Amino acid sequence: MSNGFEPDHSETESYSKKNVSFLESLLPVFTLMILLVLSVKTYGEDTQSGSSQMSLLISTGVALLIGWKNGYKWKEIEQAISQGIGNTINALLILLMVGSLIGTWILSGTVPSMIYFGLQIINPNYFYVTACILCAITSISTGSSWSTAGTVGVGLIGISAGLGLSLEMTAGAIISGAYFGDKMSPLSDTTNLAPAVAGSELFSHIRHMVWTTFPSITMALILYLIIGLSSGGSVASINIQDRLDLLDQNFNIGFHLLIPLGIVFYMAYKKFPAFPTIMTGALVGGVFAIIFQQDVLLHFVKVDHLSFLSVFDGIWRALFSGFVSDTGNAELDKLLSRGGMSSMLYSVWLIICAITFGSVLERLGMLQKIIYSTLARAKSTGALIFTTALTCIGINILASDQYISIVLPGRMYRLEYKNRQLAAKNLSRVLEDTGTVTSVLVPWNTCAVFMAGTLGVSAYGFAPFCFFNILSPIVSVIYGYLDFKIEMIEETEEKIA
Repeated sequence: MSNGFEPDHSETESYSKKNVSFLESLLPVFTLMILLVLSVKTYGEDTQSGSSQMSLLISTGVALLIGWKNGYKWKEIEQAISQGIGNTINALLILLMVGSLIGTWILSGTVPSMIYFGLQIINPNYFYVTACILCAITSISTGSSWSTAGTVGVGLIGISAGLGLSLEMTAGAIISGAYFGDKMSPLSDTTNLAPAVAGSELFSHIRHMVWTTFPSITMALILYLIIGLSSGGSVASINIQDRLDLLDQNFNIGFHLLIPLGIVFYMAYKKFPAFPTIMTGALVGGVFAIIFQQDVLLHFVKVDHLSFLSVFDGIWRALFSGFVSDTGNAELDKLLSRGGMSSMLYSVWLIICAITFGSVLERLGMLQKIIYSTLARAKSTGALIFTTALTCIGINILASDQYISIVLPGRMYRLEYKNRQLAAKNLSRVLEDTGTVTSVLVPWNTCAVFMAGTLGVSAYGFAPFCFFNILSPIVSVIYGYLDFKIEMIEETEEKIA
């Protein structure tokens, strides 16, 4: 029985493969672009509910046909797909567990308390810039943009809705701050990964990033401040007290309900793995619901008195299907009816389809063909940095994985930077300025899918407002062409490399 694209006459039969051409490599990419444009035009922000997934799979089919034409067999393609998906299992588990955390944190009163106190202390005029700064501090402390979005970010989205502000703009500010902190924190995996693949040293890499990162975040903060001040009049009519009263009537509010948030922060700071950290937070939320929100539990499971089974039913339901608010206020119910593993299934579906597409392109050599074709045109230092940036962004689009966008260009360009006597920290900085931060701007990339599922805002909606993520690669490329803060290899570094 055949395991390949063409019949096998024996298990040991040899077959010849041809290199995929540059034009053949571009065909699946163009197919994806056309299908995604049609999807967005037809379905708008709902394209991630299935249309994007089909676009990715059809484009994968085009790549498979090209692979069959060039002598590749299904078995080796299948192995590449399995390996690619296997490498994302941790991210998928984290995504599912964040859904559970949101469900139990609403049921326990943790998220309502964050919203309640936030509505009282945050001025709407300064909300966007405050959200960005708060997430930046949190992410530097924890080293994780995902943990920041799944904890502080969820509360800030609720506060934004309570203030009548733009959820898309709020999500952009949250993501900008979270990625700034993630990029600059020595606890971050990408901050350690970039210098490792480029051949530079961690703290030298971080110091070198200051020159591009701080101007980018400063410009982003100024934009959030201007937008916040200009939109202040539009939220003046919102009666915040009514919203506070609604929260107070439907939940037991208190500072003690922020303890689950503190536990997650502590575990992240101590560098516990993300999955058990988020799971612990979700389970602690369930315990807090039993202790402090018994009336909410009764209403949620629709029983007259609590029993072991009804408590089990309420906590379990919040974990797997999320919390359903029934306060009688449509806005509050929409805000608090969220969470559960099931809410993340569209996101998991999208990630699997995206990784399948990227894995096939990488296995057939299409990504490498595109990269080498662009490198041949990079003559100056500015052109080399621009090419590196385009490569990182392109891999985020095609491979849908942040780590591949750092590792693959890092491996492929490392020798070229050395041959041109450019210090390795120039390469590691570009990898972070472009590979790390632009991943969240690609709606089907794992990072964007996570943020959309966690914050409840479509990636197509928040991407234009992630000012830091947009500005960072632009600043990096400008530095390259101006030859500003581009350092040459020192003798000591050359020995290390």
